[in-house]
Amino acid sequence: MLSWRGRGPLQAVQRRSQDLRQQVERLLSESQLKGTLDANKRRDIYQRCIQLKREIDENRKALKNLNKSDEPAPVGSYNQRKEDEENILEKLTKQLQELAGTITKQNGAPEEKVQNISQPEEVEEDSEETEDDLEEEEEEDDEDEEEEDVSEDEESDEEDKEVEEEGDSSNEEPSSKEYIAVGDFVAQQAGDLTFKKDEVLLILKKKPDGWWIAKNIHGNKGLVPKTYLEPCIKEKENQEYSEEESEEDVEVVDETADGTEIKPRTDSHWNAIRKAITESNTIDVLTAMGAIPAGFRPSTLHQLLEEGSKFQAGYFLQPELTTSQLAFKDMIWDPENGTIKPRLSRVSLILTLWSCRMIPLPGVSLQVLSRHVRLCLFDGSKVLSNIHTVRATWQPKKPKTWTFSPRVTGILPCLLDGDCFIRSNSSSPELGILFEVGVSYVRNSTGEKGELSCGWVFLKLFDASGIPVPPKTYELYLNGGTPYEKGIEVDPSVSRRATSSVFHQMMTMRRQPQLLVKLRSLNRRSRSILSLLPETLIGSMCYIHLLVFYREILGDVLLKDRISMQNADLISNPILATFPKLMEQPDLMDILRTAWAEKESTFKRSEKRDREFLKSMFILVYHDCVYPLLHSTLLPPFRWAEEETEATRWKVSYDFLKQNQENSGALHALLSPEGIHEPFDISEQAYDFLGEARKSVN
Repeated sequence: MLSWRGRGPLQAVQRRSQDLRQQVERLLSESQLKGTLDANKRRDIYQRCIQLKREIDENRKALKNLNKSDEPAPVGSYNQRKEDEENILEKLTKQLQELAGTITKQNGAPEEKVQNISQPEEVEEDSEETEDDLEEEEEEDDEDEEEEDVSEDEESDEEDKEVEEEGDSSNEEPSSKEYIAVGDFVAQQAGDLTFKKDEVLLILKKKPDGWWIAKNIHGNKGLVPKTYLEPCIKEKENQEYSEEESEEDVEVVDETADGTEIKPRTDSHWNAIRKAITESNTIDVLTAMGAIPAGFRPSTLHQLLEEGSKFQAGYFLQPELTTSQLAFKDMIWDPENGTIKPRLSRVSLILTLWSCRMIPLPGVSLQVLSRHVRLCLFDGSKVLSNIHTVRATWQPKKPKTWTFSPRVTGILPCLLDGDCFIRSNSSSPELGILFEVGVSYVRNSTGEKGELSCGWVFLKLFDASGIPVPPKTYELYLNGGTPYEKGIEVDPSVSRRATSSVFHQMMTMRRQPQLLVKLRSLNRRSRSILSLLPETLIGSMCYIHLLVFYREILGDVLLKDRISMQNADLISNPILATFPKLMEQPDLMDILRTAWAEKESTFKRSEKRDREFLKSMFILVYHDCVYPLLHSTLLPPFRWAEEETEATRWKVSYDFLKQNQENSGALHALLSPEGIHEPFDISEQAYDFLGEARKSVN
């Protein structure tokens, strides 16, 4: 499914030109509000002229690359329309040049500097130096006058020498260190410094917000994110960097703002995070093409899910052993009630995903396969729970607005359920929920598939005094980059850093990508149900009763029916052996949920209150509907966001359930020569609780 249904590439360029024209008109009117603008206002307008000029150049480049054959429908007077758009963009460029010339004259700069706006590379360098001067003006009041002189006359040879001497003197400062880049970085806005992987940068100043002032070998200065840098070790003999040492050093170092403390990243899943940062060649290409905003990144949470089962729901559904590994930590038998004891946890709540607003659209060169939100428990440095995914829906008339189903019932898939339960017993004061808004895509030109993060946000669950945050609706503004990067915007064209009128700030915030969620307190029934689940787990409310059945059956087998607590033999139980696999196949989870709802509707009121009867019926339903499908060769493997595979799996499942209804169960399908199954494996029957149980980290 394309991002814009019924719109061609030319229309997309026209819409972008219209938006740019509105931005230029606003900038022109803003510059004429007052007769004389102060220095800060003039500098802000000049930098915005530079940014708009770059966006116009990108749109002009996209316009030149258009072909009539790319249009999904015939377009009349195609060449004339392209020429009209070219004239519009040229007019906007001239208006920006005139405005920049006026601002430059008011600043007292020479006429030659006005022409820099038509040369993107020179403008970028000039804006970086201007931004650098602004930072130094705020930090070092004693050198204000010298830096202003340098910024005004930097075109002359004498002032260039002074700037070089200043850079050389900064090398002698104790805080100046040389770092090597671990990945490519493209400037987000004016003042940032673009660099490539393995490039050596000289750090001139370390700022507390994680954006450091750096200088490259060409003398260009600007802001860089510290998460992209590693300390570079210099050999004393030849004063050159050892490639061997930089390749072997796989730890990304996080330093404090004053450079006094070095903390290496030791997260168990840091490899996936580092991979998401460094392996960004495809993302860089898409960003340079204008196919995605500069704040998009490879999905961090998707990288973690690809590493193995550690962040899957089925892993956290298993019982947890104590530190001695001689007993179960989160599963204790209650002989009085004949079931497992309920367990309270520090966090036990229900979260509802409402909508995502103003999410930037990928370009027409990408076909979006899925829009979704991934969420997990997070403490600012590592993931503490399984990663849960909720798929979003959208309307072609409002492609930037995503919505979720607050309550999934009937035949609606659980993947759309916006109601999620959250449980955690972590004592971390920084505990919160990490949301990552993302899309799965395929490139039309190459067929390459990938997963993009369209922004992330972290919602802390406790304040500074340890009090839980109130249950209410939260409007969360998304950040660009990865959860380990700070200060990056999703779409720099709608910058939050813009300093202008209050009205302009309000309009800017309304255009920011945001996620709307609601935290709900538990009622008596919900609290009793959640207390039967593991202490740490995130999942969908629509199948929470199925998880409770699994935990109760698990308690019966491990705590009540086992020969002795010292017995560690394999246990023959198909449900315990295979149910965790359903958690990663939501379509089979829907089949089980629907089949159980149909079966439950036939029960009497007294039977619905009998837990032993309900468990026995649940086992029969499980064996009749999903257990045979798990190992059927007719059912293709589950693949995320593949429409053809999803359709095939649905048809096979529907035919199987229809056959079961006609033959009163799955026995006929299992014994029929038409039903071909995978070769039998002992893992289909045997449950090894020592191998599946989680080891306590306390």
